[in-house]
Amino acid sequence: MGSLYFHKIPHCINPRSFKAGQFSRSYISLPFMKKSVALHTLGCKLNFSETSTLGRLLENDGFEKKEFDEVADVYVINTCSVTENADKECRMLVRRIQRKAPDAMVVITGCYAQLKPTEIADIPGVDLVLGAAEKFNIAQHLKEITKGDSAKICSCDIEDVNIFTASHSINDRTRTFLKVQDGCDYNCSFCTIPLARGKSRSDSIENVVNMVKDVAGKGPKEIILTGINLGDFGKGMQGGKKKEENFFDLVKALDEVEGIERYRISSIEPNLLTNEIIEFVSNSKKFMPHFHIPLQSGSNTILGAMKRRYKAELYAERVGLIKTMMPHCCVGVDVIVGFPGETEQHFKETVDFLTGMDISYLHVFTYSERANTHAANLTPVVPMHVRSERNKILRNLSYQKMQYFTAQHIGQERKVLFEIANRNGMMEGYTDNYIKIATPFNKAWENNIIPWKI
Repeated sequence: MGSLYFHKIPHCINPRSFKAGQFSRSYISLPFMKKSVALHTLGCKLNFSETSTLGRLLENDGFEKKEFDEVADVYVINTCSVTENADKECRMLVRRIQRKAPDAMVVITGCYAQLKPTEIADIPGVDLVLGAAEKFNIAQHLKEITKGDSAKICSCDIEDVNIFTASHSINDRTRTFLKVQDGCDYNCSFCTIPLARGKSRSDSIENVVNMVKDVAGKGPKEIILTGINLGDFGKGMQGGKKKEENFFDLVKALDEVEGIERYRISSIEPNLLTNEIIEFVSNSKKFMPHFHIPLQSGSNTILGAMKRRYKAELYAERVGLIKTMMPHCCVGVDVIVGFPGETEQHFKETVDFLTGMDISYLHVFTYSERANTHAANLTPVVPMHVRSERNKILRNLSYQKMQYFTAQHIGQERKVLFEIANRNGMMEGYTDNYIKIATPFNKAWENNIIPWKI
């Protein structure tokens, strides 16, 4: 029997007006018994790597890990808040847990939890809300609370979040998402990420290399480098001194590590994707010919309103260099439709720009108003039905682009890393340049790189 405590936080407290630990503690005496935990990720690959790390932390502390659709004692939802849909999905998941396991403890963490902790605490069924500074202390927090009538909030001002916590996924033995950078110093007018993640900070190259060596010993063949603003790698303090490292240094160092056969760069801003990085990838046997480069709009007027740090011309220049050096390279693009002030002409500029670009696929996002962002106050507002129609147009263009990109490689032999999964007698894998391959299941091909004629 041990003494446990929890923070008592009144719902009326503004999450930005309190500091973690400033409230009184109530003590409870409870026996600690082995419990089960199920985790779920909303959002990006970086969130996925952090959820995997949270799961390992809890397993190391004695929790039994279960699938999210199973009945568990504790459910952890790692949230995103890039769009309103992510917020709604979080609420839907909590309601589902309430129906399935009404006595289970429900923990919400991630970006939504940092941005709107009191709003989440008001959701029926939520017991614990962990902000950006507290998510990796989850095991301790779970020992210090009990199922009650009101949720407990453990958070702080985002300005106080300045520590980098390394994370990586290991559930999928084929590939690993490795977080090497966090936070963002950019202030794009539509984005809440700086408010949810804090300032840009990153791991050291030495630590990343050591983690890659550790991952290599566990079997994965591919590592996807992830971050909030990945190309900004190297920012932050180390030992009280400013780091003298950058993303290109990291890429070069990782290329020398034995045991990992493939790396992918998850997403990198066009203004941070340098010519030297592109040239290095073109000559590397480990970094795959695949870039995902956010554009957001093909109109310089809209890019300016978004406070992006480049113009469409620079984006075209980057893609042009990539395709000159690697004609077979896959190039993915993020685009936002329906941003305030986006006229039919602005949207046409985007469509024409993307149509003329040698790109492979699009990730299309419908603009969603987010509180505490500059764009939320911009006018004129684009009607939702217009946003939806523009989304459909670009998704159709994305399909055409991927079909054309794939058709260009028919008859070619490329190397495919097949995943460890038997889906109704089929298995899937990706070529080096990110073409998806499906074929009848073959056990011998699991987590192996196979030469494949497209």
